[in-house]
Amino acid sequence: MKEIVIYTQRVEIVESYQERRDCADQSIPRFLETCGYIPVPVPNVVQKLEKMISCINPVGIMLTGGNSLVRYGGTAPERDETDRRMIEIALNRSIPIYGFCRGMQSILAYFDCELENIEDHVAVRHQVQGTWGIMEVNSYHNQGCKQIKKPLQIAETAEDGVIEAIECTQYKIMASMWHPERENPYSNSDIQRVTKLFRPDN
Repeated sequence: MKEIVIYTQRVEIVESYQERRDCADQSIPRFLETCGYIPVPVPNVVQKLEKMISCINPVGIMLTGGNSLVRYGGTAPERDETDRRMIEIALNRSIPIYGFCRGMQSILAYFDCELENIEDHVAVRHQVQGTWGIMEVNSYHNQGCKQIKKPLQIAETAEDGVIEAIECTQYKIMASMWHPERENPYSNSDIQRVTKLFRPDN
């Protein structure tokens, strides 16, 4: 039986209906299926998170993109709360985390790393390099980080000094500022990293 990976959803505010909706790009579950997992979305309802995670018993957590953090101009405080609580639960239960774009920013914020507004990182492709190798990746973010704190480690950096990927072996964390689900076709290196993180015996 395939293992389950849970993933977060962005918040869309629909004024005409006075609704705050959770949603996610369909490419996210497709990417997780390609990696060999059953993808299960979780709502931005922090009060039910621990019970849900206990019932689902996931082998991994994916923190996805969308919605800036509130402290950097975002309008979805419930998403900030959900990401922070999911990180806490993951660390307590030794559940591996992969974050991308906003998901990486949530991890950085959790470990008290400051973000700053940056330019030329939205809807472009650029080269990154580091311990994961030299790669050309997509980029869709307005905030970035140039210095991190332990226990996080820099994995990849862009030419302008913006940190594009991090990892933390102590807590089974990996994260990238690029979106693995937006590559067409999906990158084999992204698939291998996610698969190895969530299923380390492979």
